[in-house]
Amino acid sequence: MYLFISGAEIFVVLVIVVMLFGADKLPEIARGLGKGMRQVKDATNDIKREIKNSAEKNDIDLDVASSIKKEINKVTDDIQDYSKPVKKVKDTIVDEITGPIKRNK
Repeated sequence: MYLFISGAEIFVVLVIVVMLFGADKLPEIARGLGKGMRQVKDATNDIKREIKNSAEKNDIDLDVASSIKKEINKVTDDIQDYSKPVKKVKDTIVDEITGPIKRNK
């Protein structure tokens, strides 16, 4: 499965393409699609390179997202550290309350 398309769906699309354009035009269409995809990839890489160069020139940290993610992970770890004892106490209280109820049944 590629791009959320199953094998049967790809086959149907290929059959429609062959019916519309003919088998002799398929290599030409494939070459055109390949060139277009390469141009999009090159343009994307150029944009990324320009952003990176501009950020380096202006001393901007591009890794802001990963540093924010690290801080969020630290905070969630701290919250979990504080919540574990509270959860233990809650579980103990629930066991004490429901224990006699379960034994009577």
